[in-house]
Amino acid sequence: MSFDKIILATHNQGKIAEMREMLKPLGIAVSSAAELNLPDVEETGTTFEENAKLKAEQLSALSGLPCLADDSGLCVDALDGRPGVYSARYAPNRDFDKGMQMLLDELSATKDTERKAHFSCVMAFARPDEKTQVFEGRVDGRIAQAKKGSGGFGYDPIFVPDEGDGRSFAEFDGAEKNKISHRGRALRKFLEYLQK
Repeated sequence: MSFDKIILATHNQGKIAEMREMLKPLGIAVSSAAELNLPDVEETGTTFEENAKLKAEQLSALSGLPCLADDSGLCVDALDGRPGVYSARYAPNRDFDKGMQMLLDELSATKDTERKAHFSCVMAFARPDEKTQVFEGRVDGRIAQAKKGSGGFGYDPIFVPDEGDGRSFAEFDGAEKNKISHRGRALRKFLEYLQK
């Protein structure tokens, strides 16, 4: 690949830290949209893929640089897949403590066996004058009865992955989480694409 710098189309510090850590071995410099004073792109799509492509293509066009964008969210079976693409906006003013409490309240009468959920992530990689590439990742789990842990970000304290040992994502360290997370899986597909 003939580039040494990528823009991450996000202002979310948690995402920036996670993705920077995973891209470090490739020796590619990573800047965020926030660091380059690029705007937040409005997510007007109705799917994760539409939103990821919108952000990557707009910021790549604005900057003239390769851009990696993701759209991800929490999909809860008992809520017909909500909050889904509206996960960040479901939390009032992006206050995830309030968002998690709202979600727990909505599920208060739901049995443990009916609290299945998954995190989904779609990453889009756009470069000027090239076809945008798309990479997907997913992790299945369930919604806990209460928040647990202080790590991670977003809805991590209430999500317990099936592949774990009963801890929430907020109780995993970064390396553990990246191995099985939706974003980790999508990013590994992106890394494989870069190395081809």
